[in-house]
Amino acid sequence: MIQDFRKGIQKMKHIYQKGKDLSKPTLLLLHGTGGNELDLMPLAGMIDEDASVLSVRGNVLENGMPRFFKRLAEGVFDEEDLIFRTKELNQFLNEAAEQYEFDRDNMIAIGYSNGANIAASLLLHYENSLKGAILHHPMVPRRNMALPDLTGKSVFIAAGTNDPICSPQESEELYSLLEQANATVELHWENRGHQLTADEVAAAAKWYQNK
Repeated sequence: MIQDFRKGIQKMKHIYQKGKDLSKPTLLLLHGTGGNELDLMPLAGMIDEDASVLSVRGNVLENGMPRFFKRLAEGVFDEEDLIFRTKELNQFLNEAAEQYEFDRDNMIAIGYSNGANIAASLLLHYENSLKGAILHHPMVPRRNMALPDLTGKSVFIAAGTNDPICSPQESEELYSLLEQANATVELHWENRGHQLTADEVAAAAKWYQNK
């Protein structure tokens, strides 16, 4: 079911699908630039077909393309908007958990590109917002900020050695930041660019099953 969520800072279009096993984490799906709440639904089934799914559409439009926060240029984030939109998403998740009656403390994000960036921002700004995350081609959302204590959180990062948008150095820096924040992090490399590959999704599924 696709709904408009009318509470919170601003409604967020989304899909919620109740899973077969409510003891499993709710999978939070966060699309890349130009995507929508339908894009990553197939990934949820590949990661855990029995889990509940909450897939959200970003509230920002860039030349008609949905995003989760504004940017000033390619790879240059609007930090003020990032902070605001991260707060907006976190509040939406609180209220969605209440409406759909899922465990707010048992949520794992699956994000690609811009969606992975907002998921990383959630972890760094709200240390209890996620139990863990699968981040496909993320960048460092913010630098020079006090790190949270992410003890007990698990993060999988998929990166491309030839990614023209997210450099290998960017992936390694995010890996290092999350480790410094006491998260358990796995960094998976593909000899590819910025595209989301079947191999990295398979690696993410294996990580999820073994974590």
